[in-house]
Amino acid sequence: MKTNKIFAALAAITLFVSCEEFQPVFTVDYENPSPAKPVEMTATHTIADVAQMYTNGTFKASEYYRVKDYIVVSGVVSTTDQPGNFYKSLYIQDETGGIEVKIGKNALYNDYLPGQKLYVLCQDLSVGQYGLGSNGNGMIQIGFSDPSGSYETSYLESPIIINTHVFTGEKGNPVTPVVLKESELPGSSDTQKTNKNVGRLVTITDLTYGWDDPKYGDHNEAFVLLYLDSNKDKKASSNRIFISGSGTGITTWAMSKAKMTEYLYSGIWDNVYIGNAKDYNYGTVGDRKGDGTYPTIEKAAGSVSQYFHTPSGKCVQIRTSGFCKFSDTEIDPAVLAGTKKISVTGILCLYQGNIQMVVNNIDDIKIQ
Repeated sequence: MKTNKIFAALAAITLFVSCEEFQPVFTVDYENPSPAKPVEMTATHTIADVAQMYTNGTFKASEYYRVKDYIVVSGVVSTTDQPGNFYKSLYIQDETGGIEVKIGKNALYNDYLPGQKLYVLCQDLSVGQYGLGSNGNGMIQIGFSDPSGSYETSYLESPIIINTHVFTGEKGNPVTPVVLKESELPGSSDTQKTNKNVGRLVTITDLTYGWDDPKYGDHNEAFVLLYLDSNKDKKASSNRIFISGSGTGITTWAMSKAKMTEYLYSGIWDNVYIGNAKDYNYGTVGDRKGDGTYPTIEKAAGSVSQYFHTPSGKCVQIRTSGFCKFSDTEIDPAVLAGTKKISVTGILCLYQGNIQMVVNNIDDIKIQ
């Protein structure tokens, strides 16, 4: 009995001490952290100015396209990587054009909101071009020098580099896309210097599926580049498979790994040759069928360009990543049959002079 009383007393003391020790942790009212204040900077150049400097050869390959002067550009964020169709980069635009900023981290939508003002200090960064065509009509990018030398720009991957070159300003409403007339679309010789809509968020209407190439007479519906092994030379003919033209069987906006495997196993690509243009000396996809699983062909997500044309026949490709959330979304059969048209809202891009639209989300593609 005496022992029980001792234990009870000790328990009471322990409870009292515990409450006294830990009670403030649960009851104190901590102050909320102050929200980060938006930065205010003065742009020294417009986006068109930067595009102009690249076109005029200010940024030379021998100098790794590195900007040596104090140059600040500003613009409003027009993209989001949340659905996954943009990867480690975003676009900003001003009244003169749009440009890609290669910020090398995921989930940019947490830090850079559509409609938010962004400032980029270009000094010590690289300005290059992707998808360069014969007329210099690819896409100007702001990034970092590529140590491999394979590309004119790479990603700003170091937090120190990002935080000392990319600054967030005031938040605002998302960009309202400009609805373009067919006459306002870039021509075959246009660049970001000559057409201010390139790199900006725009809407193109009255698009019909498929496109007849006037130069070669081919009917194009979809295009995707696959590899036998992406760890090997991606430019080698023996490692490349071009799925293109008509009858590709691709009825989705892009292909996840599972969807690509499904297409492959169906045999619809068995007659496709392995190789580059004018170098198809490596057999066909069907030759790699093996036990039915095509063991020597890599199964991976594939980005797809779906071809559309304007009423006058101008080609517009809708480019979709195989890693985005809507990659396997089926295209409406009536659209594929050409009996229904679509409108598309996205970033107007040029790839070797060809018009490509990259959408933020599947909702940006509407059946008319």
